[in-house]
Amino acid sequence: MTFAIKDVEIPNRVRPPYVEQGDPSGLPMLLLHGFTDSWHSFEPVLPHLPPTIHAFAMTQRGHGDADRPAMGYRTRDFAADIAAFVNNLDLAPAVIVGHSMGSTNALRFAIDYPELTLGLVLLGSFASYRENRVVLELWQSGVSQLADPIDPSFVREFQESTLAQPVPREFLDMVVQESLKVPARVWRAAFEGFLEDDFAGELNQIKAPTLILWGDRDALCYRGDQEALLKAITGSRLLVYEGAGHALHWEEPERFAADLVAFGKGVITGTSIA
Repeated sequence: MTFAIKDVEIPNRVRPPYVEQGDPSGLPMLLLHGFTDSWHSFEPVLPHLPPTIHAFAMTQRGHGDADRPAMGYRTRDFAADIAAFVNNLDLAPAVIVGHSMGSTNALRFAIDYPELTLGLVLLGSFASYRENRVVLELWQSGVSQLADPIDPSFVREFQESTLAQPVPREFLDMVVQESLKVPARVWRAAFEGFLEDDFAGELNQIKAPTLILWGDRDALCYRGDQEALLKAITGSRLLVYEGAGHALHWEEPERFAADLVAFGKGVITGTSIA
């Protein structure tokens, strides 16, 4: 597919690129990529979504071709950008779909802006970064030491660590190039936000229907994270992708798209997702 890349100005003079597809009268769904990724993270998924899903894949601040302000890389900053995006494009309330960092930002958004949140889909999600030894090791031995220009081999190793199943080589190469666009200061600032902005005690405030997706070969986040999210978010549901890794939407995009559609139908009809 060929995508028309748009952008929109939101507060603090940040212009996030995004792509849009689907019927404008369809269910609004905002797709948020993970750490150092961009809207391209959902490129394998978008062809499998029907027109009834009015989908937006947005590149978040500091990432891809989005603006890179000097400050503003805490979770609340990203959530405020999401709210401004949703309001500017008149999408509210919307289903917010987040992968990894994107799921963290989606959770913060749902806490801070419940009136804008129609539903949540979380994939490869962390309940707490500070309790995760893989995250801490990645920070201490890698990200905290980064300087420009970032070594492409470090980036490739990082992206490959998110996979348990093969993905097309050209897609992985593109993902690595997108990550290399992110300056070292943004890697560090966003990662510091993960570690400092722990809001696990606020998750019980989320009342929106929530679907949690997790690959049982995820090398970055644990089954315990998923159980903690399930316990904290009333009425949430967990789907496990057997054999999938952290980036399960890259590995099984068609299945992931079908799960989004089914969840969206349940949100529209008000039926239980359990």
